[in-house]
Amino acid sequence: MTGPYFIGVDVGTGSARAGVFDSAGKMLGSSKHDIALFQAAGDIAEQSSEDIWQAVSVCVRLAVAQSRLDPGLIHGIGFDATCSLVVVDANGAPLSVGDAPERNIIVWMDHRASEQARRINQLGHKVLTYVGGVISPEMETPKLLWLKEHKPQTYDAAWQFFDLADYLTWRATGSLARSVCTVTCKWTYLAHEQRWDPGYFQAIGLGDLAADGFVRIGTEVVPGGTALLNGLSTRAASEFGLPAGTAVGAGLIDAHAGGLGTVGARGGSGDVQSRMAYVFGTSACTMSTTKDPAFVPGVWGPYYSAMVPGLWLNEGGQSAAGAAIDQLVQYHPASASTRDLAKTDGVSLVAWLAREAERRGGAEKLPELVGNIHVVPEFLGNRSPHAEPDAKALIAGLGIDANIDTLIGLYLAGLVGLGYGVRQIIEAQSEQGIAIDTIVVSGGAAQNPLVRQILADATNLIVAASEADEPVLLGAAMLGALACGHFGTVVEAMSAMSELRQSYEPSANGRGWHDTRYKAYAILQDAARTVRSSEKPLIRQHASVDGTGLVT
Repeated sequence: MTGPYFIGVDVGTGSARAGVFDSAGKMLGSSKHDIALFQAAGDIAEQSSEDIWQAVSVCVRLAVAQSRLDPGLIHGIGFDATCSLVVVDANGAPLSVGDAPERNIIVWMDHRASEQARRINQLGHKVLTYVGGVISPEMETPKLLWLKEHKPQTYDAAWQFFDLADYLTWRATGSLARSVCTVTCKWTYLAHEQRWDPGYFQAIGLGDLAADGFVRIGTEVVPGGTALLNGLSTRAASEFGLPAGTAVGAGLIDAHAGGLGTVGARGGSGDVQSRMAYVFGTSACTMSTTKDPAFVPGVWGPYYSAMVPGLWLNEGGQSAAGAAIDQLVQYHPASASTRDLAKTDGVSLVAWLAREAERRGGAEKLPELVGNIHVVPEFLGNRSPHAEPDAKALIAGLGIDANIDTLIGLYLAGLVGLGYGVRQIIEAQSEQGIAIDTIVVSGGAAQNPLVRQILADATNLIVAASEADEPVLLGAAMLGALACGHFGTVVEAMSAMSELRQSYEPSANGRGWHDTRYKAYAILQDAARTVRSSEKPLIRQHASVDGTGLVT
């Protein structure tokens, strides 16, 4: 084996992973290590950058060991990660974002900054045009504002505020360069103008960042895969068991790495601009690329060069996807006993339900298996296309049955609901001229053929899957291949290292059933909006009552 070989590192919500790939995209070794996630009431979610870095180091070492390669044959490494906010002091040490000193990361799913996001949106600044018109509490400027208002000691002491992928590349190389992907998609950097907008930061209450010349959030912004400084530092190389100087590419957000690993693959239907990536994990992201900017209300972007250089990106998604299904099935009375059955079979509850649903006829028998159950699985709000972070999940049509049959029906209804959410995103984009003919899936929750077929039927589009078992890791490895110069362009890397393997055609038999239920899905969403609207005065009144029970 002479190489070259590349490593992709992926940091998700619950684990870090590393994979070793050859130049054709074949994975030769991989490893996974869990990372701690702290959650508390009020939509709080925090992590530790030290915990994550240690997990990454373990994964890289084990993946290389499994590949049986000489570490010297590894020519490049790339990182992707969730779009979480990391805070460090002048020594690079963690600064607490909550109650525990070691927790210095506000995780992407944390909605503590909902009030700050609401106030920012009320200003209607022109920068918001490039985030779908409405900023999300999952993005970084609302979180920075929350820190400034609620944790001023942390905010003032911070030397750098990083997106997690940028933190990882800094930790690996010492480079403070930010990826155009992270800062454009989550920090309001205007990549098409190659600048931050000082007026926006001044207007929302973060004028100090502008006054400092944006040194705390990034003054050097580079495309994903750009070689950073001199590659792996001596310290990082020692931690990874790799040679110092191994090329390191600027990173990507995890979902965008999944897009990189799929949408430009050779074979299959469509091309980069007609395929939509659907990265289905704990959450889900959709990514569509266009030659010209498309402004889609409620869908993030358009972002210039955020995934494929020279193309615009629109990013939709679901804040809870795989997590929504996990949460949903727990509500059923038969979940505990069925989990025991799954445990006996050595699989998860969701995997057991998918297998049993397939045995009973799968997607072709959805009407019989689902019955009258309807699910709008918006447990963490509607990210797009409605941009309603205060939305919650709805379940309609439940009876008193507590058997496995209705548990399977609930599970399948949840999957169908996720599919309808994707369909709404596609329709919103279509209204603004984005034409999609193929959905290319990746992520752990999209590995099951039943899930893929239900998505095809719910959206009435072809669903394709990559040859790679781990397309997100593959996308990260492509960044390493670009950094060491093995490929000259992103498009070249995508075509060489990725290939579409399977496709799932939408079934004509269930079209009427899905169309009827899709209308019901929208009716339930409308009903929920009406309820939330009627409850707002009561919520405000409740919030104004002090500990004595008197309205203040």
